[in-house]
Amino acid sequence: MSTIIAQSSILESAPQTPSESPKWFSDLQQQAWADFQSLPMPSRGDEVWRFGNLKQLDFSAFTEGGASEVKFQIPSLPDGVICLPLAEALQSHGDLVHEHFMKSDARLGSAKFTALHKAKTKNGIFVYVPDSVEVEEPIEVSHILTGSNEAIFPHTLIITGKNAKVSVVDRFSSSNEDDAGLCIAVNDLIAGEGSKLTYCAVQELNTNSRMIQVNATNVGRDAHATAFIANTGAQWARNESVSKMAGEGAHSDMLSCSIPAGTQQYDQRTYQHHASPHTNSDLLYKNTLYGTSKTVFSGLILVDEGAHYTDAYQTCRNLLMEDTTEANSMPGLEINADQVKCSHGSTSASISDEEIYYLCARGITPQLARRLIANGFSTDVVERLRNEKLETIVLEAIERKFATV
Repeated sequence: MSTIIAQSSILESAPQTPSESPKWFSDLQQQAWADFQSLPMPSRGDEVWRFGNLKQLDFSAFTEGGASEVKFQIPSLPDGVICLPLAEALQSHGDLVHEHFMKSDARLGSAKFTALHKAKTKNGIFVYVPDSVEVEEPIEVSHILTGSNEAIFPHTLIITGKNAKVSVVDRFSSSNEDDAGLCIAVNDLIAGEGSKLTYCAVQELNTNSRMIQVNATNVGRDAHATAFIANTGAQWARNESVSKMAGEGAHSDMLSCSIPAGTQQYDQRTYQHHASPHTNSDLLYKNTLYGTSKTVFSGLILVDEGAHYTDAYQTCRNLLMEDTTEANSMPGLEINADQVKCSHGSTSASISDEEIYYLCARGITPQLARRLIANGFSTDVVERLRNEKLETIVLEAIERKFATV
């Protein structure tokens, strides 16, 4: 007679840190588990969850994923560059990981689930590029959810030294179209002085799955950081992105292209924090909605006292492909300095009859005309990646989604 051992829910089982991990990491995970248990669940009255779907936060059915895959596609790397699975980096470069691992607070609503990630994470990638070294080809990482009702907690930690350069892509997908999965991902992006760091997340989970992704970007003096999010999969996805312009002359691009259809829901929260003078940030989020899908965008530009000569933009644009879609946008500003240039705005519109007529008059069918317009709406934000390989990866994901709607 065989014995069946029931797996515990991720909400009930304490973290099991691998024995080879450093003690500081084990202690950190135990403390994070205590934090997760003590922190309250988000409630309807929380402003950071306004318009959010709290029903999606019932994760009691999920257990820790054991069969999920992580695949790496790593180009030829210059000397001095470290690119390792997180578990290996903890053993061989523990001090460097410790210095930067999850040092930012989750301030946009998912503190409880960020603590759960910290307590449970075992996989992911660690990238360190030393001073004056450039990695020309993107580093690609694929996170593949395998198994029914399994949860994974991938972590991405990228550090660039002075005047360094690197691009990293995280791809999230499911091994099949049926098994429900949960992915709670966190990325720490630390752009050193004068460096250029580009991060791209492409989310194509199946429509029975859910995702929370929390991004923390710290941009040093005269550095340029780009964080791009593409959402085409998952039944529900929550993206929380914080970018801190910590050094004078820092620049941050926060970009997103999302295409929900059917009953999919994407919840996007952003925070542009200007902590030093003479800093720039530019946010452009674009959503193309089909069926009865729903998006939420809530963004804030914060300019600290003394952060004079800040130049910040925040734009969310929604293209409503059907009358049954819903887009909620809440842009905001908080300015505590002088001589700044900040603007924010949001638009929601459908395709006009004149646009359709113009294309149909040239022999294009109405259905194809609508698809071409929607595709063009998405393309300009993708082009701001300014990297042909990254643009191709994102555009291919977008094409796969448009082929199904």
